[in-house]
Amino acid sequence: MRKRFERFVELGNKGSREMGFQDAGALWRSKYDMPPDAFAKEVDRLWEQVRPLYLSLHAYVRAQLAKKYGKDLVPENGPIPAHLLGNIWSQEWSNVYPLLAPPENGSSYDLTEILRARKTEPREMVRYGERFFTSLGFAALPETFWKRSLFTKPADRDVVCHASAWDVDSENDLRIKMCIQITDEDFRTIHHELGHNFYQRAYNPQPPLFRDSANDGFHEAIGDTIALSVTPEYLKQIGLIETVPPPAADIGLLLNMALQKVSFLPFGLLVDKWRWGVFSGEIKPGDYNKSWWELRLKYQGIAPPGARSETDFDPGAKYHVPANVPYMRYFLADILQFQFHRALCRTAGVTGPLHRCSIYGNKAAGEKLAKMLEMGLSRPWPEALGTLTGEKQMDAGAILEYFAPLKAWLDEQNKANKIGW
Repeated sequence: MRKRFERFVELGNKGSREMGFQDAGALWRSKYDMPPDAFAKEVDRLWEQVRPLYLSLHAYVRAQLAKKYGKDLVPENGPIPAHLLGNIWSQEWSNVYPLLAPPENGSSYDLTEILRARKTEPREMVRYGERFFTSLGFAALPETFWKRSLFTKPADRDVVCHASAWDVDSENDLRIKMCIQITDEDFRTIHHELGHNFYQRAYNPQPPLFRDSANDGFHEAIGDTIALSVTPEYLKQIGLIETVPPPAADIGLLLNMALQKVSFLPFGLLVDKWRWGVFSGEIKPGDYNKSWWELRLKYQGIAPPGARSETDFDPGAKYHVPANVPYMRYFLADILQFQFHRALCRTAGVTGPLHRCSIYGNKAAGEKLAKMLEMGLSRPWPEALGTLTGEKQMDAGAILEYFAPLKAWLDEQNKANKIGW
């Protein structure tokens, strides 16, 4: 698709310039209630906040992979080979958790095993998610949701199994589409997709132009915010586990979560960093692949598994690139969900560590969340953020607070390891 992508960039830029923008990247960056260049600086600021946490995780993971595969393959002060991280884009590393788990602090339960042992059906997985939202005071999903959604892969036809949420009529025809597997990952994904649905319904009374999230990062963050409340305490409350693991198990739980959330941050940033450079002309068509891997090295500390050249077009392997879906929303959502979670936990009056807080059943937190959701796109996003958090600026401080115990543990493990690459 490489030549087609080149032509696509030309057309995207032509249309953007006709609308008064410098290029398509500037058009994308204009949607954040600030000048495009100011937004680029804002995401750099957020990245600098979280970069030390990522570097600590990277150093620990590299050292553990070197023990497994040897230092010839995993250099102790170099980038990690991309094919060792359990994900085709190396964008999240939870699949290699068994190689990295701290033996003395491992997680004391496996939600996938629990759900399967209870013979949980896909529809019941969705009911768990719905019950979380109704516990906060939101109305139950309409009956049509249960009739018209796709929960399992049909046997008689091919479908796109990529999970998504739909608001078909801007009134009450809400649906999700996914091929649910009985796993911990899909349990959380369901909460993510329902977050879209409950947001869609909340802002539907707004005029049509305002029926959207405050910025695109908000839409992606809401369901993940709720999923952060899927804590051991919550699982005990709903009867999925009998006893809450002791604090000693926190490092294993946090490491597993970091392999999903912290490992994603640089990837979430660089996909659009690359595209902004392509649209601006800073990255020439003859350097598409070279520049892609330079950014992956710079931000992720990842190297390709073998030699790559300009006959390859590795960015095209990421769905959002050929589909032309801006990706910065996922980076912002990764930051915002922790900021939202911290604010909701404070509203709920929950004390104790942020990573053990669950707002399940707390109507005060639900009321505050609903107020922000109902605003939709009718006000600039800093106002929407302020309604929920009392803060007018995106802040990665909450993700640092959430993972603070893990960061201390990683720093201890990394005393003999080189940081960076």
